[in-house]
Amino acid sequence: MNAVGRRVALLGSGLLGASAMQLAGRRGTAASAASAKTDIEKVLDDPRWPEQFPFRPENFARYDETPDTYFYSQPRFVTHIDDGAIKALTKFYGEVFPPSGTQTAAVLDICSSWVSHYPEGYKAGRVAGLGMNESELARNVQLTEFSVKDLNVDPRLPYEDNSFDVITNCVSVDYLNKPLEIFREMHRVLKPGGTAYMSFSNRCFPTKAIALWTATGDADHVWIVGSYFHYSVPGGWSEPSCKDITPKAMFGRTDPMYVVMATKKA
Repeated sequence: MNAVGRRVALLGSGLLGASAMQLAGRRGTAASAASAKTDIEKVLDDPRWPEQFPFRPENFARYDETPDTYFYSQPRFVTHIDDGAIKALTKFYGEVFPPSGTQTAAVLDICSSWVSHYPEGYKAGRVAGLGMNESELARNVQLTEFSVKDLNVDPRLPYEDNSFDVITNCVSVDYLNKPLEIFREMHRVLKPGGTAYMSFSNRCFPTKAIALWTATGDADHVWIVGSYFHYSVPGGWSEPSCKDITPKAMFGRTDPMYVVMATKKA
């Protein structure tokens, strides 16, 4: 059994309900094929979603359940992925964002920080950030506004319906313990035709990431994030897809980087 197959087996036997175990085995076929092609994007080509959301409440527990406000009380002016991954993500954003300077465009960065990795000088009529540390958010020069909120306590987004063209989340989806509620909120505040981009790598604060994430690997993470779109607003999102933007390093290694995305249907 290859590495992806072992992760699929772990999902099926240790984390999912019995009714989802057969599904995990079936999706293993797609995941293993993707691995054989070194193309993780194909994990969502045939995801074989079960009828019901397959994860249990305990899958969203964290080793450290103290309030996140304690953990994030001190600013961290550091980056959480390497330079190659940052460059790849910035390039991707430049390809999918509304053109810089579009005054009618509105972008929201959730779980934001002191840097959003948007293209340098990117401007829109509204660039909102929502995160956990006020000092970090105040230093983010690309934001036109920011709010401080713990979405793991209250997943409601403090924005009007149909407000944003784009929502981003960079290397933080693994910390969300109420993902379906948050993805419903993202759907609510997106304009029809707006897209949410969830990017992640293989780094995290393991004590704060959900159990489901720390027990599984990259291919499963793609499937898990895709499932958040699929089950949060049934029929309300386009089918989620994955883009593997991992930079091709000529020497040494670089952090892998993936984006799972879906668009709010009109």
